[in-house]
Amino acid sequence: MCGCLFVCRSLTNAQRMSRLLERSGISASVVRLPGIIDGSGCGYSVKVSEKRLGDALVIVRRAGMSPVKVCMLFEDGSYKELDR
Repeated sequence: MCGCLFVCRSLTNAQRMSRLLERSGISASVVRLPGIIDGSGCGYSVKVSEKRLGDALVIVRRAGMSPVKVCMLFEDGSYKELDR
């Protein structure tokens, strides 16, 4: 497992989401979407660890933000879209 990605509507949205999570004690980084996922959105996402996925979703939703989709990214480059 490489982590979980919150696909964002814009680079600005990804930056805000990442800052919010970092301030809440969850390590997060803005990354370009892998080519296999890109196609619905701006091409930017916020990467968080699988262990903190639930906490991160709660924090983001409480702040009124919503990822376009949430994906688990695997080491072989594949991904699985999760229910939000």
